[in-house]
Amino acid sequence: MRHFLLLLLLPLNAVAADLPLERIRLPEGFSISVFAEVPNARSMTLSDGGVLYVGNRAGDKVWAVADRDGDGKAEEVHVIAEGLSMPNGVAWHEGALFVAEVNRILRFDGIDERLADPPAPVVVVDDLPTERHHGWKFIAFGPDGRLYVPIGAPCNVCDEEGYALILRMNPDGSGREVFARGVRNTVGFDWDPETGELWFTDNGRDMLGDDLPDDELNHAPETGLHFGFPYCHAGSILDPQFGKGRRCEDYRAPVLRLGPHVAALGMRFYDGDMFPERYRGGIFIAQHGSWNRSSKIGYRVMFAAREGSAFSLEPFAEGWLEGEASFGRPVDVEIMPDGALLVSDDQAGVIYRIVHEG
Repeated sequence: MRHFLLLLLLPLNAVAADLPLERIRLPEGFSISVFAEVPNARSMTLSDGGVLYVGNRAGDKVWAVADRDGDGKAEEVHVIAEGLSMPNGVAWHEGALFVAEVNRILRFDGIDERLADPPAPVVVVDDLPTERHHGWKFIAFGPDGRLYVPIGAPCNVCDEEGYALILRMNPDGSGREVFARGVRNTVGFDWDPETGELWFTDNGRDMLGDDLPDDELNHAPETGLHFGFPYCHAGSILDPQFGKGRRCEDYRAPVLRLGPHVAALGMRFYDGDMFPERYRGGIFIAQHGSWNRSSKIGYRVMFAAREGSAFSLEPFAEGWLEGEASFGRPVDVEIMPDGALLVSDDQAGVIYRIVHEG
């Protein structure tokens, strides 16, 4: 693995200027702009020092983005590492950046102070499965101080031991255990700021038609729960191959069905102060969009509004998809200290900033 630095201190270039952001539909009072340009921008994490770290899936790099003057546009875009294997997942913990490759977890110590001279990483874990099918990872630290790492199914649908689950471990890689099973491919999770309980998106299987099954928003209040894959999908659909002799009632049902083939990825609870009160405690969900449906769906950011103990789903930002053509695909969301919402887009290669005026 090699390390090098790319530092841009330039205005946003033609990539951002050519994006038709006027097509993005938002609720009244909201506006969208380009925060930074990052090729194949995927998962995001924010350091204590305000540096945004961004992973790649199609690329091999990890990026650091900084808005030093606080004007809502990043002046600095650094590449802090290259030559990695699908480094999609990034997480910040106690002054260090953790990066998930397909089969390894790396740690970059003191990276905030060394963007111009990145340190060599420490290998935390190097024995995760090597399969690249659903091998890219979203990672995050929970309120318990432990690192949560999903192991996606190495297939569209199969029943393989050691896959379709969420692991958790200590920051040094010790104490590894299975937290949840029956999770086909989660690329986004967060913890309810009120209860400290885990919530996550999960991508439904393919090849059951245009409208089956839905992607899922799931709630895991405790360890040891099974969310159905590969036996039951979306809480009610028995798999035609693996569901024989099974009952969907025996598995944890999703809280919300998010739509078929929408590729629901990053999600965050909104705990900022910028947006109107109705958004507090709700969940923003990035839908990357379908690739295998006769009529495309997704390519938007949804909002799961909290109504007591229940949630209801509504569009928040859409317009990247027009007919069958798209100019962007949302991947992850991040809440900034000022309450603004960042959205990464791996198709356009940018990170958007959504704010509310007034």
